[in-house]
Amino acid sequence: MTGRNPNLRKKEADFILLFCTMTLLAIGVVMVFSASYYVMQDRSDPYFHLRRQVLWAALGLVGMLFFSNYSYWKLKRWTNLVLLISFLLLVAVFIPGIGVEIYGAKRWIGIGGFTAQPSDMAKIALVLFAAAYLSQKKVRVENFFEGPLPVLAVMGIFFVLILKQPDLGTAVVLAGAIMIVTFVAGMRLHHIFAVAVCAVPMLLYLMFSEPYRLRRLLSFRDPWADPLDTGYQIIQSLYAIGPGGLFGVGLGHGRQKMYYLPEPHSDFIFAVIGEELGFIGTSTVLLLFFLLFWRGFKVALSAPDAYGSLLATGITGMIGLQTLMNIGVVTGSIPVTGINLPLISSGGSSLFFTLCSIGILLNISKYTR
Repeated sequence: MTGRNPNLRKKEADFILLFCTMTLLAIGVVMVFSASYYVMQDRSDPYFHLRRQVLWAALGLVGMLFFSNYSYWKLKRWTNLVLLISFLLLVAVFIPGIGVEIYGAKRWIGIGGFTAQPSDMAKIALVLFAAAYLSQKKVRVENFFEGPLPVLAVMGIFFVLILKQPDLGTAVVLAGAIMIVTFVAGMRLHHIFAVAVCAVPMLLYLMFSEPYRLRRLLSFRDPWADPLDTGYQIIQSLYAIGPGGLFGVGLGHGRQKMYYLPEPHSDFIFAVIGEELGFIGTSTVLLLFFLLFWRGFKVALSAPDAYGSLLATGITGMIGLQTLMNIGVVTGSIPVTGINLPLISSGGSSLFFTLCSIGILLNISKYTR
């Protein structure tokens, strides 16, 4: 199926999903400005991250509007092309002159003053591929070699490329989202168990192959054992959340963003929300994300076909896993890994592709039963 099903009556897009998205986006713009202003004023441009966030939000909204009105069935015809482009861009980050290295990581491609993270596109490309492949009637998903294996093989290639950047957080989100899609598509439990068992040696290798990962894991157990190095980020994050209390210290009045908390406008922006807006602010953000996930999975359950259901599941799972991982890191619930908070953290291509993905979700919601 590559076009709109004539038997389906088009409805309005899911209002709650749209409302949560726009509200989280607005909160993100305000908090990125609050979290970055103090540091950036010392660098001659206090509005740098604000302008950047507004620009990418505007571009993302255009993308969301386009995909919310572009029949999701038509996306099937572009799946292989998008997957190929994503693969080439992931390879391009390692090419001198194209790839941009920041803090020892090669995750970006740059043209002039423009930089983007190909892994953000790769996540949605792989979800599109998995949904398109597994929804084919000729594919027997219960047969491991015919159904899940081709998807897992492509995912494995993308996983390795992203891991080499290195970007373990995004790689884990990618793998988790695809496993959710294959499970919903009908992958048998003993196949999932077998894949999980095979993944254990790889996880052990990843843990011990890079000394900094092992140090992060050990510091997660007791951040105060190394407060000036591996435990520094978690400690400063908890110092931000703790004083927030019920109502916070006030918007713009947080102290941890003043050169104490690393990346306060990006990976640790939830800690700034906790300090400045308190329990009420963080609870509001969590409630909005919960509503967004609920509506996303509701769209998946009510989708008119298997392709729409798997696509909605993959998009919602991808955003949900990234959210859980970011908040888990900020609250000291999981080891530190660099991953931003969807719709809220400062981020160019991440924000853009997240909004485009939600646009696809909104389009599917127009045809739900």
